[in-house]
Amino acid sequence: MTIPPGLRRSVLRARRDTGFLAAGVPPHLMLAPAWVWGVAFTAKTGNWPFTLPTSVVLIMLGVPVLTAVQRARHRALLGVDIPRLTPTPEHWSWASAVRWLFSTRTWHQVGYHLLLGPLLAVPELLVLAAAIAGLAGATAFGWAWALPTGVREDWFGYATQLPCYTLGGLVLLYAVPWTAGAVARVESRLAAALLGPSRTQQLQEQVDHLAESRTGLIEAVDAERRRIERDLHDGTQQRLVSLAVNLGLAMAARPDMPGETRAMIAEAHLEAKQAISELNDLVRGLHPAVLEDRGLDAALSGLVARVPLPVRLRVELEARVAPVVESVAYFVISEALTNVTKHAGATRAEVAVRRVGKVLRVHVTDDGLGGADASAGTGLSGLAKRVGSIDGTFRVSSPVGGPTIVAAELPCGR
Repeated sequence: MTIPPGLRRSVLRARRDTGFLAAGVPPHLMLAPAWVWGVAFTAKTGNWPFTLPTSVVLIMLGVPVLTAVQRARHRALLGVDIPRLTPTPEHWSWASAVRWLFSTRTWHQVGYHLLLGPLLAVPELLVLAAAIAGLAGATAFGWAWALPTGVREDWFGYATQLPCYTLGGLVLLYAVPWTAGAVARVESRLAAALLGPSRTQQLQEQVDHLAESRTGLIEAVDAERRRIERDLHDGTQQRLVSLAVNLGLAMAARPDMPGETRAMIAEAHLEAKQAISELNDLVRGLHPAVLEDRGLDAALSGLVARVPLPVRLRVELEARVAPVVESVAYFVISEALTNVTKHAGATRAEVAVRRVGKVLRVHVTDDGLGGADASAGTGLSGLAKRVGSIDGTFRVSSPVGGPTIVAAELPCGR
């Protein structure tokens, strides 16, 4: 005989929900004895300084274990995963224990296991009792006739009793799947609300995860930029230098070559030197090698030396900061000095880099004409985005007539 698929699914769902409720009775009632014992013993003996604290300690020790049991029960029997916050790695201390004790999540869990758990055990027990009674009633004819005649007549003296038991059992068996499913759904929602993180906590964890992912992406991009710079410097740039040297040696070794040939080699020599110069600019634009090797102070000294106007440089750093922070600070100063050279009409500039607590402060000031606008789609808007990528702040003050101040504050953590 083939069982219809719909009936088979209903039977399996009823068995799953009933088993889920049966598995919930022990953990829901596990903390009740400790609390009842504490209250009853205290009322009887009056020894509350010993009894009540002992009960509280037992309850608080049992809460994490029961929470893990409930999560496993929902996952294994219902396929419902109660979310949990990613634990923050920290060593045990009295401070961390106090934070755990007074956190909202902890008391949600205490309320679930201590107060709501025994209440949920009542419908669970009723559903299980209905299932047992329904099964017994539905099979009443079978086990009743297995009883001795005297006992059967004493228990079922009327001819209508057995059919009533059977009908009642079938009604209970029909109602049990619906009731068990409803109780399981309600219990699952309550567990998710009290044992799992709140919506605010979930959103905060997502924000933290996105911030961490963005930081990792920025660091990966910066590392890739440094790799490209090294490859260009050690590979392509060296080949171009070798080509330029060989062309120069060829012209020096053959002074008697025809004029047209010499002109072609001289032009190729000039093109090679221009390519080397452009490649140098490209490499510095990607990530200057000195920044990685010697740090921000040395890189800025070389940058300032190439600016065609007097620049005062002040760098106050006791130790190096993260590579990505160094890179952002360097390019903020580089772009600002480029704007000073090309557009400001300034006669001098000043660069100041200083670490204050967990913030790296960068200031570039010039005595130019002013009027710079970071929102006008210039290089300053790109700097604002680069600074914002590491949660920094970027400001430009440039009244008409000057002076112009470009300021950035970059979080440097440690």
